[in-house]
Amino acid sequence: MRRFLTPGWLGLHAIAITLCASFLGFGWWQYERAQAGNDRSWAYTFEWPIFALFVIVMWIKMMRDELAGEESRTAPAVIEEPAEAEVTREIIRRQETEDPSLAAYNRYLARLNSETHRRD
Repeated sequence: MRRFLTPGWLGLHAIAITLCASFLGFGWWQYERAQAGNDRSWAYTFEWPIFALFVIVMWIKMMRDELAGEESRTAPAVIEEPAEAEVTREIIRRQETEDPSLAAYNRYLARLNSETHRRD
């Protein structure tokens, strides 16, 4: 839990608390205006607390994502090659010996495939 006491996280905590308090205050202010006869303020009376709730939900989500991100950094994912990959390589090897243009095309596709996986 120390990671939530870093300067960056303390700033986020302060922002979240300030926003929640402000939004609830704005909701109370709109409630007083609605009581005074401003009918449009009734909608804002309920809207501002929803904004405060949204801030709380996102605050919790950010903390949970941080915890989940730490777990994924400590345990690297093991990528297993499918069993049919060896069969596929053997088929490609046979085809490459039979047709040079097909071999060039297969190398082109393999290069494109490797570039696509690097972006993920």
